[in-house]
Amino acid sequence: MSDLPILIVGAGPTGLVLALSLARRGVRLRIIDDNDGPGEHSRALAVHARTLEFYRQFGFADEIVSQGIILAKAQLRTDPAGNGGSKLTIDFGDIGGGISPYPFVLTYPQDDHERFLVARLHEAGVEVERNVNLAHFVQDNAAVTATLAHSDGRHEAVRANYLCGCDGARSRVRETLGIGFPGGTYDELFYVADVKLARGSTADMQIRLANGLFTLMMPVRSSGMQRFVGLVPRNLSIAQDVTFEKIRSTLEPLLGVNVEYVNWFSTYRVHHRVAARFTVGRTFLLGDAGHVHSPTGGQGMNTGIGDAINLGWKLADVVRGRASIALLDSYEAERIGFARALVSTTDRAFGLIVGDDLVAKGLRSLVAPMITLAMRFDWSRHAIFRTLSQTKINYANTSSLSDGKAGNVRGGERLPWTRLSDGDNFDPLRSLAWQVHVYGAVDPHFALACAELGLAIASFAFEDGAKKAGFASGGAYLVRPDGYVGLALKRQEVSMLTDYASRFGLRFTTDAQSDGTLRSST
Repeated sequence: MSDLPILIVGAGPTGLVLALSLARRGVRLRIIDDNDGPGEHSRALAVHARTLEFYRQFGFADEIVSQGIILAKAQLRTDPAGNGGSKLTIDFGDIGGGISPYPFVLTYPQDDHERFLVARLHEAGVEVERNVNLAHFVQDNAAVTATLAHSDGRHEAVRANYLCGCDGARSRVRETLGIGFPGGTYDELFYVADVKLARGSTADMQIRLANGLFTLMMPVRSSGMQRFVGLVPRNLSIAQDVTFEKIRSTLEPLLGVNVEYVNWFSTYRVHHRVAARFTVGRTFLLGDAGHVHSPTGGQGMNTGIGDAINLGWKLADVVRGRASIALLDSYEAERIGFARALVSTTDRAFGLIVGDDLVAKGLRSLVAPMITLAMRFDWSRHAIFRTLSQTKINYANTSSLSDGKAGNVRGGERLPWTRLSDGDNFDPLRSLAWQVHVYGAVDPHFALACAELGLAIASFAFEDGAKKAGFASGGAYLVRPDGYVGLALKRQEVSMLTDYASRFGLRFTTDAQSDGTLRSST
């Protein structure tokens, strides 16, 4: 093993969450970034339920929620210029009730988000090394050797066990590996702005769809401002110097507001691409380095954070000698398929939003009636929530780590959340460790086997909530450190549990504390 277990390139939300995941598990790392601080002109706003569930494991989900704004309603207007459009109020309410402890969409600007994560990483004893570039790297079977360029002109050679590229769409890591990044770039030019309205603000999301136009307006708690995200009008998008003043006459009537002043304004292009590989040897791609797509649904940042959570515990287990290196093969298998599906889905949605052909116009005219109908029924509201919140993501058919089925719960699925008489079944996940959940009576022989393996058991009464969530009475579920079910057992069979552990060289430990940190590390 080399002196440095992990080198992370890029300190956006993806890199910061990966660093936190490793640091909380006692793994040494370095994280570098070529900027001098968090980005000021951030585009990502939505923090979805699955991300908050991960943050609950770290112990700070409630703090994030308190700093953001829970979206209660959205005001949607299609073709607001009066060309047969429609107007709709979407009441999010408890749209994810019974699915997640966070049954809502949270707005929390990426720049605030990054500063929060940097502070938590500092508390964990890790500092982001700013104004440091990855100049070059090579890898062999034993390690990765990287050259880091510092702002003072100094070059430093670093030898690490693993290199993680969280360095964005123009990833130096991906380019050095020669990994293809197939896809394309949307013709449309996007803008993002932070503004103060002349007549107060609104707590609701404002959505406007029109021929060739798409605009979102959302409140930002930290500044008391409004965040605008949308498309520059096509007649202006070819200009080299697009400013807010040039789109003001289009934007203000579209939203029915008057902007008093603009804090900042920026334009950008959006790509739709997925890297051909997420893993090469000892090097990994995460976040925008591996996948970029339309901002439809606010999925991008949350997907990158999901990559970081997925890879973090696996790297930690391998580095600490608690799993075989084969465990790392599951990262690409589990995440690349979802990235491809997401790019395809957001592509189609974006085409509907901006298309000016008859099909797109016809479909847009149906948006409001379809949403109105969908929001009337729990099953359709929940289906929308599961997709947007990323609680629907599962690895049941893509990963060698997924095995078994008990009740309606399969290996590879996110552990279903259920309320209990004294809390909920997500409380034990704060340990960040492998664990077994049993809903019903625990067999003494099975309990003894788990103790010998170093596996903690969380046992729950088989109440109505557990039955409704799909758990089997007396079934056992081996839960991964990221809250997904690895192995689902209809009966508490010791042989299947031990076989699963030996397959991946898993060596469990019960050295987790209730606050999500570890008592010891290697």
